[in-house]
Amino acid sequence: MAEQYPSIAQCAVFATAFKALLFPAYRSTDFEVHRNWLAVTYSLPIKEWYYEKTSEWTLDYPPAFAYFEWLLAQMARFVDPDILKVENLGYESWRTVYFQRSTVILAELLLIYALNCYVHSSSREAKQTCYAAALSILLSPALLIIDHIHFQYNGFLYGILILSLVYARKQSGLLASGLLFALLLCFKHIYLYLAPAYFVYLLRVQCLDSKMKLQLCSSFKLGSGLAVIFGSMFGPFAYWKQLDQLLLRLFPFARGLCHAYWAPNIWSLYSFTDRVLLLVAPRLGFGIDENAVNRGTRGLVGDTTFACLPSISPRATFLCTLVSQMPSLVKLFLEPSWETFVGAVTLCGYSSFLFGWHVHEKAILLVVVPFSLLALRDRRYLGAFRPLAVAGHVSLFPLIFTAAEFPIKTVYTVLYKRKPVSLISRPPNIQDDQEVWTFEQTGEIFTTYQSYLQRGDFYRQKRFSCEITGHSGLTFFEAFQSESDASGEVEDAFPDALKEPILRKVQFSTVSRLDHLVDHVYEDFKNDYYPKENIVVTFDDGTRSSGVLREKTRFPELLRADGSVERSAYARYLVCLNNPSDKEIVVEPKDLARERKTFTKQRLRSFLKKSIDHESWLGAPWCVKPEIASALQICGIVPPHLTYEHQMAQRKANSMQKKTDFDGQLLNFSPGLPQLKPKGQKYKRGSQDAAHLSAEYQRALAANPGFSKIPQQQVEQFLTGPNGFSHIAVKSEPKQPPPLPAPKYPIEDLELPPIQNKPPRPALKFLSIDLPTPHILPERSDSGILMRSVGPLLETWDTLNVYCEVFQLDSFTFDDYIEALQLTHDIHNCKLISEIHCAVLKRLVNDVNDKNGQVQFTLPEYNPSRSEDSSTADTASLSSPTPEPEVKHSARTTRSSLAKSEAADLRAVQTSNPFIVEGRVHRAAEMEHSTRTYDWKTRLRKRDFGQGAWVYIVVGLLYQLSNDPRRKKACDDILSKLAPPDQEATVQTAISRYPLTDINTRVKILEILCMLSLETKAIRAYMEECNNNMTEFRKEKIDMQRKRRAAMEDLQSLHEECKALQPKDQATSPIPELDGLNDPKITNGTEDEVEIEEDEDAVMDTEEEEKPHQGRSLRRANDRAAQRKARAEEERLRKERLQAEKAKKPSKQEKQYEKIIKRIEEAKDQIREYEEEVSVLENDLRESDCPRTRVLGKDRFWNRYYWFERNAMPYAGLPDSSTAFAGYANGCLWVQGPDDMERQGFIELCEAENRQYYNAFKMRVPERKMIEEGQTHVFNARQWGYLDDPDELDKLIGWLDTHGVREVKLRRELQAQRDNISKYMVQRKEFLAASDGKKPDDEEPTSRMSTRTKTYAGPQITRRCFAWTNLTAERELGHLHGESKPPVNTRKQGKAAKKAVEEEVRQTRATNRQGKPLTRQGSRYTF
Repeated sequence: MAEQYPSIAQCAVFATAFKALLFPAYRSTDFEVHRNWLAVTYSLPIKEWYYEKTSEWTLDYPPAFAYFEWLLAQMARFVDPDILKVENLGYESWRTVYFQRSTVILAELLLIYALNCYVHSSSREAKQTCYAAALSILLSPALLIIDHIHFQYNGFLYGILILSLVYARKQSGLLASGLLFALLLCFKHIYLYLAPAYFVYLLRVQCLDSKMKLQLCSSFKLGSGLAVIFGSMFGPFAYWKQLDQLLLRLFPFARGLCHAYWAPNIWSLYSFTDRVLLLVAPRLGFGIDENAVNRGTRGLVGDTTFACLPSISPRATFLCTLVSQMPSLVKLFLEPSWETFVGAVTLCGYSSFLFGWHVHEKAILLVVVPFSLLALRDRRYLGAFRPLAVAGHVSLFPLIFTAAEFPIKTVYTVLYKRKPVSLISRPPNIQDDQEVWTFEQTGEIFTTYQSYLQRGDFYRQKRFSCEITGHSGLTFFEAFQSESDASGEVEDAFPDALKEPILRKVQFSTVSRLDHLVDHVYEDFKNDYYPKENIVVTFDDGTRSSGVLREKTRFPELLRADGSVERSAYARYLVCLNNPSDKEIVVEPKDLARERKTFTKQRLRSFLKKSIDHESWLGAPWCVKPEIASALQICGIVPPHLTYEHQMAQRKANSMQKKTDFDGQLLNFSPGLPQLKPKGQKYKRGSQDAAHLSAEYQRALAANPGFSKIPQQQVEQFLTGPNGFSHIAVKSEPKQPPPLPAPKYPIEDLELPPIQNKPPRPALKFLSIDLPTPHILPERSDSGILMRSVGPLLETWDTLNVYCEVFQLDSFTFDDYIEALQLTHDIHNCKLISEIHCAVLKRLVNDVNDKNGQVQFTLPEYNPSRSEDSSTADTASLSSPTPEPEVKHSARTTRSSLAKSEAADLRAVQTSNPFIVEGRVHRAAEMEHSTRTYDWKTRLRKRDFGQGAWVYIVVGLLYQLSNDPRRKKACDDILSKLAPPDQEATVQTAISRYPLTDINTRVKILEILCMLSLETKAIRAYMEECNNNMTEFRKEKIDMQRKRRAAMEDLQSLHEECKALQPKDQATSPIPELDGLNDPKITNGTEDEVEIEEDEDAVMDTEEEEKPHQGRSLRRANDRAAQRKARAEEERLRKERLQAEKAKKPSKQEKQYEKIIKRIEEAKDQIREYEEEVSVLENDLRESDCPRTRVLGKDRFWNRYYWFERNAMPYAGLPDSSTAFAGYANGCLWVQGPDDMERQGFIELCEAENRQYYNAFKMRVPERKMIEEGQTHVFNARQWGYLDDPDELDKLIGWLDTHGVREVKLRRELQAQRDNISKYMVQRKEFLAASDGKKPDDEEPTSRMSTRTKTYAGPQITRRCFAWTNLTAERELGHLHGESKPPVNTRKQGKAAKKAVEEEVRQTRATNRQGKPLTRQGSRYTF
């Protein structure tokens, strides 16, 4: 590895030169202390060193430091002998200053050597960080302040400490490490703070082996070495019996708890609290120690006593220090690594600094120096080191209190910290052909090669650091790459659910500093949670469980009429717990928390620094980086009032306004007297002011008679008249409160007052037989559909149609789907039933030839004990089953009579049937056991669906799924009907039982199968492919709209030319293609490219309601035909006129005019082509939007409105479907009730809120719901109703209130989709009427015209669902899903083999609408 530049030696030379400049700087009393020690050690024998007390600064360091002073004294006698005289107190000659300052610098050579050893002993990978740590210690502001200004010898002592730590890295250096630390203790006893860490580490590594056995040899060496060192240092004093005197000097407990300048530790806070209590104690009745009032440490050395708080003894501080050190020592004993050892040294020093007796502020170096060796090893260490180092350095500032040294200590400390690199701005006026040089990483541009080289030399210096990882000693490009790599880690670690809301929050924020922005964002989001976020829920009993936040409902703040807060805003969350699995609960924010270290200020700062940026001018807004804003669809257009031009113009205007301000103001009246008005105050007129003004006027006249020629009478009239100052003080009327501001619409829907005599919402229709409103009769009482099954019916139909290409199914209408599920006979001949089950099952398990039939979803483990337990009771019966006679029912048997006969038969055979076992719900286990050699998985892998065998596969699948506690109840309920306990456990039993099940059971089976299919790779790949297609469609749409915009601009310019050349006898006709030229969506590209905010103020503040649509669009067919005829006639006349004009001999101007007309027609055709292409792309976008069913909106009572054809499917199903002649897919507008959180937060209010609402509107919310919704209602999310008539749709649109925040959006969406919804409602009505053999209710036979070009040409079958067949499977596979593969023709073996291979591929690889295979596997999606 190349040598570091600059090297440690080079930095030391530079630092020495700087320190030499500080020789004349401020010197503390420590300078005299060390001069006195030079004199004592030189002038007196050793016996008297610790007894001499001529000076108050007696020798109080251990003997090794005294010997060091003696060595320095031997050199001092050659410099200035007067230094060494004990009686020369306060002697400070220039020779003395230079000598003592120089010895500090020379002693630091040991520190430089130790740091060099530390760098060279590090590994190759860590050498850069170790080099940076070494420089941070060598150039530390703390050492500069303490040693080279304040004056002490700490540099070489910390050199010994670092050398000891370096030797401790290797096993061979442990002995030297211990001996060096022992020598350090003999130099300065403050390092006893670190001794516990050394004791534990040497004991664990040097004296004990890995099995905790004592190593005698190593222990003897260490003990002998310590004895030699301490004996040589303290032995003479022990021989002279001076140890007591020595210990008294080393540990002067009489000096008090706190040092003269309080170190920022626990006891300084304790002393400060005592001083505060001293002020308030008389008022609180506390006792005060009068003797201690003036004995606190106020910059003096002495004992510390407290006036109010208990006094602290040295023993108490020792116990506190030891207890706080124990955790790090225990960890060091259990994990004796070098890094843990240095950490324990740091923490021991920190504990002693916080809790020690008489701690100096300079003791912070015991924490900062060893911590510097670890700070760059881990970003977590660096995060703790930065504030500690800053606080420690600043705490040393009081040591240097003189004005001359203030710039030195502050500037050096600030420069010691890292600062960001400022990039060079782009040079102005760069020509296209000019030669430039650039750096790719920074984007900087240089017009001269010399400046480029200088900047490159700067970037190649190893002086930069990575802001994210903390690695230093890097070149700029290495640091840039490190930050780029680390930003990816930040991206992965930061919660995905918070990225978009946080970036939307900070977009265009004008907070100047990033740190302040981080603080604001953190406070806003620390107690706010978002869907898909991993959180921890705390229950009332204190237990905690992790989970995923599914939904979040905000309840806005409610205000009273006077503007006061009626109810504060709050939120509730729907959480899916991980344990128990998938259990959903509703919790409040106080019970939620994020996982530890998921959302911290450090991570937030790294994320924001990576994601946002702002310009360098003052007040520039923060902007999300363009690539991130585009990915998250965040608007990147800076608001006009935040642009640089607007800010500069505003500042200029403010500056001009200030210039025009002045202290007085002229009052213009007829003579022109000046009015003296103080600036910045509201001026009150009074009689004294009038007298003062009159006196000023008289003085002005005396000084300058020509000042004014105003008659005295006019002056007095002004001073006393109505335009002057009033002499009468009129008591002002009490100020009326300002009127309440008009509400700003739209507002919360339920805060709008009810409108009297307004028609209620159109009546809903219901599919189920159990209606939410009992007084309403169902349309079909024999449908058998329960309300709980309506939602699953819609979900399964939507899933099967949205992913019909993956399942290889023809699309089918919702009515056919319901009819098929209601069949009671011929059910196995209904292709719709068998095909949807077989198609979904094939997606769950691969073919036997594809990856050995791999299961594509998570299947619970099979529990054999269940089948063994349930089958032991009837093992004998399995060997010789008794056949059950087949029950034949009449062809006209109804479902109710069939159920009654089954119940009677069951009661008749219950006592004698050998299959009935008490407590058993079903016999699926025995059915599975009887076919264990050919179980459901094997049958499914071989695609054996014939003769209704798919029912048995469903039984086996549900039985294994019942091992999942979440699905057990639902599966057991279904299995009790397909494998009843009173019948034989055979495949035929399951097949024969399926026709006897009701529609609710069948829907539940399909719901389970569809939910499993959403986990498969084929569905996920299809969703990812659709997302990719949507991205491409958006790009194409943007491109087409831009081309259309350009064509419209060309057409407008051609139109202007045409008007200039047009003959005078012809009138200019408007061009309809130019009507949308100023459309903002076209101007800016597309609504997907630029996010257009909804202007809530655009809703007109008026009581008038918009009139509903007067009729359906299809009923205006005659009007449109007449308009088309008129336009055609006009076009014909125009062409005849053009031909007649061509017959004449045209002039030059006429020829040019004809050319312009031709170009205009070409431009119109081009615009029409672009519009058609945009329309096609918009439809492709709609059909590709498959991940979720989008809701149209919500009304005032939080009911949701769905039109399922809105996205992810063609409006009328696949055009090549077998039932495409029906002309619709669902044809209804569905209404779902509010969920539990919305109902509890807005409708079912508490008693207090109900009372307030009643006082405001004379009714409660539930009462208002019953009145305004009419006779039909849905009360919760499990209840569904629908509208199927266009007239009812128009009434619904008219019922919605545009002043409500929810209904204005729903109304806008319904109006946008109205024509399509109405069209397919009509087509559904006509198709059902035609298939049932009757006319629609509102049909007019004499005037109605069919809007379709194709009549109903479907098969003439009594049941509509039997007309459906799976043409997609026949076309792509050659057979239906429920059929076996056709036999291979030997003459077409090659083609058949190829077709078979394609079939195998299609079973796991679906195709999109463009026919491309879905090859990329996407991530899991939430539906």
